[in-house]
Amino acid sequence: MSIKEPVAEIDSQFSSAGAAPTPWAEAREALEKAEIYWLSTVRPDGRPHVTPLVAVWLDDALYFCTGEGERKNKNIEHNAHCMLTTGCNSFKEGLDLVAEGEAVRVKDETTLQRLASLWESKYDWPWTVRNGMFHGDEGNDALVYEVRATTVFGFRKGETFSQTRWRP
Repeated sequence: MSIKEPVAEIDSQFSSAGAAPTPWAEAREALEKAEIYWLSTVRPDGRPHVTPLVAVWLDDALYFCTGEGERKNKNIEHNAHCMLTTGCNSFKEGLDLVAEGEAVRVKDETTLQRLASLWESKYDWPWTVRNGMFHGDEGNDALVYEVRATTVFGFRKGETFSQTRWRP
């Protein structure tokens, strides 16, 4: 979300009686700290494609990288709409999050340098930046994408279940 405090709406149909919306600050922190995300894209023939990956949160957006020849990159070139999902696979506790948006290629070297720094501190995964992309030690190159969410859904599990939607 590109705004600091998006509008939070509780969906009472899928929430426990009296449940309150999850605060955006809590959702944003979970998006920032998560280690694994699931990227959902659509293949050119319309079939869905889902893959786990690592990502970082910077300036109210999620960022991930991919090789130029990878399926997720081919899908994004055809259709930039995607979702990034994270959470926990427990039924009785936790907060699951789904961020919907468009994947936009990042080529700005200053932004890429900031992202490479985050990748290294979060995942101990060093990248160098050159020619508008990430370069790894083993010759692996990666394109970097930004997803600035247009809508985020939060699914709180536990004693009180809630479904929150945040939108600009």
